[in-house]
Amino acid sequence: MREGRSLAGKILYYALALLSAQLVAACSDDKPAADRTKAEQAAAAKPEPAARQHAKLIVAFGDSLYAGYRLNQGEGFAPELQRALIAQGVDASVHNAGVSGDTSAAGLQRLAFTLDGLPRKPDLVIVGLGGNDMLRGISPSETRANLDAILAELDKREIPAVLTGMLAAPNLGKDYAEAFNAIYPDLARKHDVPLYPFFLKDVVGRRNLMLEDGIHPNAQGVDLIVQHVAPVVAGRLAGAVAQAGS
Repeated sequence: MREGRSLAGKILYYALALLSAQLVAACSDDKPAADRTKAEQAAAAKPEPAARQHAKLIVAFGDSLYAGYRLNQGEGFAPELQRALIAQGVDASVHNAGVSGDTSAAGLQRLAFTLDGLPRKPDLVIVGLGGNDMLRGISPSETRANLDAILAELDKREIPAVLTGMLAAPNLGKDYAEAFNAIYPDLARKHDVPLYPFFLKDVVGRRNLMLEDGIHPNAQGVDLIVQHVAPVVAGRLAGAVAQAGS
């Protein structure tokens, strides 16, 4: 695939690949995939081991893009982000609360359980949901309401957040895309949280950075994503510390 392909073209490639994969999965008895999802759910709810005393506890709360789908242990978004933050001088412990297949509604349902299962209140929650909503054609108004409720719960608990966004595939139509794409910047402004607009920026559509399914990033793709996201997370942590001390 040409590197110069437009962003819209890359998103279309991503969407079509994922929709095709979902159709194949729906027609097969993929027990290993189901087992992986159960394992991810258990891991997302499992309390973190005793963290280093002064480490910042960060929760990566999302879907398969966060969960490290089909990657080796230590290659997913959460462990790579932890290493990147430590390399930048931020003592961080990143808890992987990504579950493959989660919609925004499923995320909202498990949010309180995930937070209450941690050893202490996290210093930051990174929220990355909505991609599965878009690819299933769920109404953008429902996605907006669920993400709004997730961020409102974090506000209520006085937990700082970062929001990572998704973009609608062009084949879903202009009206859908306009309604869906507005969700993330609107909610970021409403809840005063930093936004990384498109989680798969510079990765989607590049075969050398994606798994064979053309859907999820491989280890190299995750590395690039983390390079982009880590400064946003570090900045939010620094801002939260400054705000707490003011």
